[in-house]
Amino acid sequence: MAIQRLKHGRSVEASTQDAAQVRDTVTGILADVAQRGDAAVAELSRKFDNWEPERFRLSEDEIAACIRALSAGQLDDIQFAQAQVRNFAQAQREAIRDVEVETLPGVILGHKNMPVDSVACYVPGGKFPLVASAHMGVVTAKVAGVPRIITASPPVQGKPNPAVVAAMHLGGADEIYTFGGVQAIAAMALGTQTIDPVAMVVGPGNAFVAEAKRQLFGRIGIDLIAGPSETLIIADDSVDAEMCATDLLGQAEHGFNTPAVLLTNSLKLAQETNAEVERILKILPTANTAGVSWRDYGEVIVVDTLEEMVREADRIASEHVQVMTRDPDYFLKNMKNYGALFLGPRTNVAFGDKVIGTNHTLPTGKAARYTGGLWVGKFIKTCTYQKVLTDEASAMIGSYCSRLCAIEGMIAHGEQANLRVRRYGHKEVPYGSAVPA
Repeated sequence: MAIQRLKHGRSVEASTQDAAQVRDTVTGILADVAQRGDAAVAELSRKFDNWEPERFRLSEDEIAACIRALSAGQLDDIQFAQAQVRNFAQAQREAIRDVEVETLPGVILGHKNMPVDSVACYVPGGKFPLVASAHMGVVTAKVAGVPRIITASPPVQGKPNPAVVAAMHLGGADEIYTFGGVQAIAAMALGTQTIDPVAMVVGPGNAFVAEAKRQLFGRIGIDLIAGPSETLIIADDSVDAEMCATDLLGQAEHGFNTPAVLLTNSLKLAQETNAEVERILKILPTANTAGVSWRDYGEVIVVDTLEEMVREADRIASEHVQVMTRDPDYFLKNMKNYGALFLGPRTNVAFGDKVIGTNHTLPTGKAARYTGGLWVGKFIKTCTYQKVLTDEASAMIGSYCSRLCAIEGMIAHGEQANLRVRRYGHKEVPYGSAVPA
């Protein structure tokens, strides 16, 4: 049977924002902040967020007030989530090992894993202040050993969001700022009169934040360029339409342009899920958002076999892939392109987004074809070193190097090798010549 598409959505390529307008706007803001610093940040914050405090960095008293605004239960829940993120990040960190090996007699090669010096963790506001994004950035950077971690999030209803600030503080942030958008990314990446620049910026955001990270990449490091959230549900008739529809809409509420896709080998489940989505949208409080995403970006795809499911899923390369089939491990063994897998009906994307411990900053827009998501290793530089311990080893490597440089015509490089051959191998090598084989 050919692939059936019961519902079409706009493609990722067709659904991108007006890239030219976004690019030009971001370029102007970055240039303004680079030139005017704090004055530009204040002006832009007033323009976009109606927010111009005396200073953007929160004081210890302001942070304490945010924490006091939360109940003991809310703080416990935040700390539980952070413990899960911390535990998994710690296990990942322990899997990253330094290496030192003697590859030839007297030749020592190695690498060291070192955290970057400073990181800015951005937490978006928008429709939902994403408390969980604070865990994912700050806690993971802390486990990696980053010495300086700063954070930023836009004001919500004219003030810092207490839960976001509490999460930043409890996660281990050294500096907490209340500002958002491109001006926040620019201030932290480029620095201002009052903010020292960082080496790396991580965290999700809207199209303008993503474009700012894209333009700044190279001057600073980034985690990835995260676009609108995506979800793919792979299901067979071992689950019901209510579960499929609930999990599709659970991600569709992220925004107006969130792709939510059902991939199944059951025509009956596909038809029933379509109907169940419409039923739930009538009672869902966030239906105004989720319904638009489902209308414009929702898809229902029916195939015959598990092999076709894998091929189609790898083509889609979704950020989140939830597998609810009789043998979910089949997809763990065979799929290659995904941000994160959620295996079996007992788990779901919301668990990963909020609390279970894996990182929720993941590749979108088919980037899962070439990268994974944010993890402790993103904050770590793996840097190599070499030592040559004996005269014999230096002369031997030098001889090979000399001849290889001659093949390329790089005379000065060759002389670096020849000098070692003369000095440590006690051989006469005319200047500019290659060591004979």
